[in-house]
Amino acid sequence: MLRKLRAALACAVVLAFASTIGATAQTSGNVITIGYTGPLSGGAAAYGADVQHGLEMAIDEINGSGGVTVGGKKSTFKLVSLDDQYLPPNAATNAKRLATQDGAQFVFCPHSGGILAIMGFNEKQTPKFLLGGYSSEPAILTQGNKLTLMIPPAYDSYFKPYTERLMKRFGKKLGLVATTSAYGKAWSEGFDKAWKAAGGTVTGDYGVNYNTTTDFSGAVTKALSDKPDVLLVGGPSQPTGLVIKSARNQGFKGGFAMMDQAKFEQVETVATLAETEGTIGVIPFRDYNGPGIKPFIEAYNKKYGTSRLPNSEIALNYMTMHLFAEAITKANSTDPTAVMAKIPDAVKSLPGKYQPSKINGVSKSGHLLIEAVAAIVEKGKYVPVPVPFTE
Repeated sequence: MLRKLRAALACAVVLAFASTIGATAQTSGNVITIGYTGPLSGGAAAYGADVQHGLEMAIDEINGSGGVTVGGKKSTFKLVSLDDQYLPPNAATNAKRLATQDGAQFVFCPHSGGILAIMGFNEKQTPKFLLGGYSSEPAILTQGNKLTLMIPPAYDSYFKPYTERLMKRFGKKLGLVATTSAYGKAWSEGFDKAWKAAGGTVTGDYGVNYNTTTDFSGAVTKALSDKPDVLLVGGPSQPTGLVIKSARNQGFKGGFAMMDQAKFEQVETVATLAETEGTIGVIPFRDYNGPGIKPFIEAYNKKYGTSRLPNSEIALNYMTMHLFAEAITKANSTDPTAVMAKIPDAVKSLPGKYQPSKINGVSKSGHLLIEAVAAIVEKGKYVPVPVPFTE
């Protein structure tokens, strides 16, 4: 009986000690949780995984170099990822869970529908959290949300250079065959207006869900029946390549305006360079002009191999994670408001090796001022096209 009592007491002491250790680790700031909600299944899974890889890569580098110092204590980062299947309601639910259950004071989301849904509560709820929004949707900047950092250039900055180049080369009739996500619809509507304002006509909208569709021939056939000179395409890269390939197979000789979500280097894995002739889109990642582009590509290939090419989704989220770590150090805090206030200073001091694309600052509305460059395929080569910054 005495032995059982001693064993019970010993067990109680051990449990109490373990509980104390757990409480100390949880409240000391030794581990900073970074939340991520994105599409990790379905048609956009590759896109979601790219963003996740960028965050993982940065976190591993930061932790490997000793983490950050907050309140005189060394802290490391951990990433908690949840699949939202590219659905805004799921993204909102995931973000709330990450903040309330996992203690994430920093959450990343890579699609406009999810970002806009999360912006409805991230600075109002308890606890608050800083949102890293990887979407080029301009509407993000009009919400007045003080705890959202928009990462990539706004997509409306591409409208003028795309329109000018394609109209001059191919003609003024545009057909719409873009993805029907919230991002895709907004992009199509904006480009439709810009095209018409430049004197063009829009033959019809035959958008299709790039995340669930596998055969795009029907939508392409309908679009081509109107005899357009140019097609607006875009969404996840591989489906975009399939749309371009389908159009070429059906005899289309015109040009393509490619939304910024689609990336040439990944479209190349589906459609040949000859098939993308006359396509304008974001310049291939390997041709980015940031001081850290070569170190990043080398580090990415070393960590993940060469079976999947690095791209801007990976790189810009990697860069932003390093930027958050820099801002946390400068704020000497993980408080979202304090960290957001230090983002401009962090931009100035962020080492060039962490900038695959050069950052020139951050706007008052919370937008990273990243240099953007487009390219058009001409005679089998990518010809750079300057893109003016728009806020």
